[in-house]
Amino acid sequence: MHTKDIQSAGKGINEAEKILIMLHGRGARAEDILAMRGHLNVEEYALVAPQATNNSWYPKSFMAPTSENEPWLSSALDVVKELVEQIKDQGVPTDHIYFLGFSQGACLTLEYVTRYPEKFGGVAAFTGGLIGDHLDQDKYSGDLQGTPVFIGSGNPDEHVPVERVQQTGDIMNKMNASVRVEIYDNRPHTISQEEIEQANKLIFK
Repeated sequence: MHTKDIQSAGKGINEAEKILIMLHGRGARAEDILAMRGHLNVEEYALVAPQATNNSWYPKSFMAPTSENEPWLSSALDVVKELVEQIKDQGVPTDHIYFLGFSQGACLTLEYVTRYPEKFGGVAAFTGGLIGDHLDQDKYSGDLQGTPVFIGSGNPDEHVPVERVQQTGDIMNKMNASVRVEIYDNRPHTISQEEIEQANKLIFK
């Protein structure tokens, strides 16, 4: 199971009006995703980044049957849920809580937000989609109340099929999110400058 290990940067939670939860990709570390702050309009945010045990949130592809990623997937979702609850307990409203993730972290971000929908400040998911070998619309219910969501991905991407990215956007739109999906032809498995600019324009404005 994942142990609680939260790294932070930027302003303290008690002095910041907005909080950004950042989720790293497979094989990376919390410090890596926190390093993105220099490219984002988050100077006034408190930044918090959980560290996955063994640098991975779950063992298999996000397209594998969900059971094959358990119990690690549920543990990862619990890490995020507990962090959100702790932030809320300090008096931060949910619409001042933001999310950002890359690759495996983007998948975890999207899965958390759709499983526990509220009016969040915004979501930036760089190369990711909802988790499982198939998506069941009935599994995702609730109201995201206009939460702005940006999902960027490459075509083709070696880990994340474009079809899954589009399906994810459709499900979140049905849950009343305000979703923008951008697909970049022949973009490698990374975060492009164009995606950063879109995230700043749509989410961190």
